[in-house]
Amino acid sequence: MDKEVISLADDKNKEQAERERLSRRRFIKNSGYAVGGLAVGGVLGGVIPWDTDEKKTNPQTKNNKTTNFTHALMNFSQNEFKMVEAASERIFPKDENGPGAKELGVAYYIDHQLAGSYGLNARDYMQPPFFHGEKVQGYQGRLRRKEIFRIALKEMQNYSQKKYKKSFANLSAEEQDAILTDFAEDKVNLMTVSPSGFFDLLRSMTLEGVYSDPLYSGNKDMDGWRMRNFPGNQMSYSDIITGDFKEIPPKSLREHM
Repeated sequence: MDKEVISLADDKNKEQAERERLSRRRFIKNSGYAVGGLAVGGVLGGVIPWDTDEKKTNPQTKNNKTTNFTHALMNFSQNEFKMVEAASERIFPKDENGPGAKELGVAYYIDHQLAGSYGLNARDYMQPPFFHGEKVQGYQGRLRRKEIFRIALKEMQNYSQKKYKKSFANLSAEEQDAILTDFAEDKVNLMTVSPSGFFDLLRSMTLEGVYSDPLYSGNKDMDGWRMRNFPGNQMSYSDIITGDFKEIPPKSLREHM
């Protein structure tokens, strides 16, 4: 009889322990949602599925453009970035045809290119001896592209302060044009880099940023392509090879990934 009492007591204790365990699990789960709602981005908040009913029922939420996380600096300082953004905008300004370099994110394209192998001239022969070559021979110096930008931007800032007593990014559009023209025509006396060589590099990279695939941080929303009716990176044209000319909405490489 005593053994039966002990057995029933054990079963009751096990049942009570199981209920407490399930209760603790529910508490942890519910408190996790609560804390996650208060501390967005926290550890608990990160595991919560935020695809809420509002997103499913509100069509405007789906159409909102997502943040472009590629727009983060990798090479320039904030001041250098502002200068490049302003200079590229003067090279490719906004007009009635569409957005300019600033709105297209060109400065981010240039920043990211200089942060990688292109900025280090990784595929170029960069060993001495170095000679002053002809223009048709291209660049013949020892400095890498990222070094050219760093030095030239500092010199551009100094020249702007000397000529207008203001930083380049704070100049009027006409004053910025005058500075860039002086660099393009080698009217600035620099010892380390070629002013016109820097301007040519800046202009080339600006146009690359306008028309490159958005995957590389420029040509935001493919608007650079839209201004030219360029279809971008289509997988195939087999269905429209024959017939009249057709305008095709552009596609980025990321749409094929």
